[in-house]
This record gives sequence, C-alpha cells and structure tokens, in this order.
Amino acid sequence: MRGLWFICGWGAVGLGTAGVFLPLLPTVPFLLLAAFCFAKSSQAAHDWLIHHKTFGPPIRDWQKNGAIRKPAKILATFCIIMTFLISIMLGVYEWVMIIQGVVLSCVMIFIWTRPNE
Repeated sequence: MRGLWFICGWGAVGLGTAGVFLPLLPTVPFLLLAAFCFAKSSQAAHDWLIHHKTFGPPIRDWQKNGAIRKPAKILATFCIIMTFLISIMLGVYEWVMIIQGVVLSCVMIFIWTRPNE
C-alpha cells in the first residue's frame, strides 16, 4: 500500500509542477495532496517536499495555520476571472455560466477567507 501512496504522491507533484505553468491547473492543492501521500509512504520524500525551496513554503503555511499567501490569492483571483471571461468570450451556455459562476464564487470566498500567513 505504501508503494501506491508513493506513486500517487509523485503524480500529485507532477500535476502541481504542471500547475506552475498552466493557469487553469492549481498548484498548491496538488502539493498538499503530495505531502499527504508522502506522509503515508516515505518520510524522505515528505521531508524533501516540505523543505523544498519553491514548494515547501505554501505547504508549511497551510499545515501551520491554514494560510494562503496574499500573492497566491491575487494570482488565483486573476486566473478565476480570466477563466470566467474566456467562457463568456467562447459563448458557453448560460446554465453552464451560472454553475461556473457559483462554483468560482465559492472558491474565491474560500481563498479570501483564509489567513494570509
């Protein structure tokens, strides 16, 4: 079972890394998932991820007090707004826009109600 957790952890790291470059793919949730998977499979991989220069700080912030840094909140807000605007420009069905608007609004509320650090 530990091997499966380990593979899932590396898969989550891969998706999180892709999220750095792809605006619609979130980074931190996948890194949090990777930290969870590594905690169940490999202390060395978990320590590597938690102490990673780039990936470690948002994970530690979340683990310490459920915080999301303000620059990450601003970037997430920008991406959410752009996603909604692209949907409008593509002429997505009205009912889809309503669902998307509700879901994205809930995400924004969640993000902005978390502590900054």
